[in-house]
Amino acid sequence: MIYDFSKVDALPPSRYDLCIIGSGPAGATIANVLADSDYKICILESGRYKPEKFTDELREVDHEGISIKSYSRERVIGGASTTWSGLSSPLDAIDFKQREWVPYSGWPIDPEALSPYYIEASRQFRFPLRERFKDLDWMALGTTIGQVPHWQELEEKIFIAPDPPQNYGKEFQAIYDRPNVDLYTGCTVTHLDGCAETGRVHTAIVRSFDGRKTTFTAKIFVLACGGIENPRILLNSTFACATGLGNDRDQVGRYFMNHPKNNYGVIHLNRPIQDLPGYFGFLSLKIQCAGYIGLRLKETVQQQQAILNSYIRFEPVFGWSGRESIESLNYFSKRSQFLLKGFKRLKQGKLLSLRDYSETGDDSDLMNERKNASKILQMIGTIALDFPVVIDYLKSRFFDSHSPKINTIHLRNFMEMAPSPENRVALSDRIDAFGLRLPHVSHKPSELDKRSMASVHHTLAKELDRTGWGKLVSELRPDLEPWPIDLDASHHMGATRMGDDPSSSVVNQQCRLHFSPNVYLAGASTFPTSGNANPTFTIVALAIRLAEHLKRELFHS
Repeated sequence: MIYDFSKVDALPPSRYDLCIIGSGPAGATIANVLADSDYKICILESGRYKPEKFTDELREVDHEGISIKSYSRERVIGGASTTWSGLSSPLDAIDFKQREWVPYSGWPIDPEALSPYYIEASRQFRFPLRERFKDLDWMALGTTIGQVPHWQELEEKIFIAPDPPQNYGKEFQAIYDRPNVDLYTGCTVTHLDGCAETGRVHTAIVRSFDGRKTTFTAKIFVLACGGIENPRILLNSTFACATGLGNDRDQVGRYFMNHPKNNYGVIHLNRPIQDLPGYFGFLSLKIQCAGYIGLRLKETVQQQQAILNSYIRFEPVFGWSGRESIESLNYFSKRSQFLLKGFKRLKQGKLLSLRDYSETGDDSDLMNERKNASKILQMIGTIALDFPVVIDYLKSRFFDSHSPKINTIHLRNFMEMAPSPENRVALSDRIDAFGLRLPHVSHKPSELDKRSMASVHHTLAKELDRTGWGKLVSELRPDLEPWPIDLDASHHMGATRMGDDPSSSVVNQQCRLHFSPNVYLAGASTFPTSGNANPTFTIVALAIRLAEHLKRELFHS
């Protein structure tokens, strides 16, 4: 059943077996896996089906270093999956290893331990099969790959999104029709309460939009509300430890990571090319997926140079690249199902190359920020005033013969951040509408992070000179100030990291809080290291693994 907490006069009095906080990919996955069981499950979601002014204000964060985008913390049913474009890739083998040159690296579980759960994520939740991230043939892109050099120290990394992308707020809502699953909307969890001696949690304290307070009681609790809100709820739960639940060793909130991104560096091609859909990005209407190929350093090279697993992707430069008019046009196109479906019918069965970066899932502020009528009219005006450029873009989009040759490529950079205890989520002195302290996120790239990204540029420049394919213009070096790769990727990881040692981690291998016998955490906040991949595929794999563990745990209890 679905209950709107703001309209419920008397909540069902029954105690739940499992209380899941958050309805995004991690929380919805766990509920989906356990929906056929006999366990009584409740899911507590701060928002409803659409964004609202009150819950938008609850997204507020204080930050220093890399700023946190508000739309990376959506409070709606389905969470961040309501705004993403589905791009994913599994973690690489090196991401799990304890790298001697990366302090605090290494996962406590073997990568093969996640293999069956990656398979289940593909089977149940429409992620591409894991093998497809290693093989280009199935995407029918082999003919385009021959246009790039044969790399020696670099290697390709594939990122894929199903078309359409998964939206956990819409696609999997059948779980809320199950008799044992209750979803409460407009239901913000402020903190947990329980027994000070044992650390066992008895209740989740929740508030409604109008400030009304109540509690939910359960045997087991799962925090699944994102890489910033997970640690914030623990830090605000002080019944067993004055500095927060599970924070006896001052580890909650530490080791926060992101994938800082931005454009920097330009390749000038020695010979123009017509197209390179594998590298520039594509949409295959035949196999219903989108994606692109990035370039990272081979793992042997990473080890030799003692660097991290960062990567770059190519962004072709056209006459209309970077124009707000084109981005505005694509904003309206993406949100008009009629236009989008009509275009796909027109191009049925074809492999479509991206013609502008705003067509990808790596959306900008213009694409994601809330817009009033004035902003919408301004965007329409921008399109009208730039009409000649818009026409050129549309010709290229609809007619392959009108696509200009490409002479210049921008580099889009994505960094791995090393886990550092100084990058952290703490509590601000400011408070939210419920009187609770806001999260304060402090994180910035380290010298190792910067050196790793600069090494990718240096290696690419060597490879281009060797092959004669083009020339890289880039001054990226670790001491460059200000550091230009500084945008939030909305990938918030690590602040409740997994590990065997409570002195340097927050949860154990089963994602259970070290200092509480019945509290588990789900999502990227448990990642010990970040790698470079969009994290949702691994988030869902870990959530399935946790759900299977909870089956055994609940049955045992």
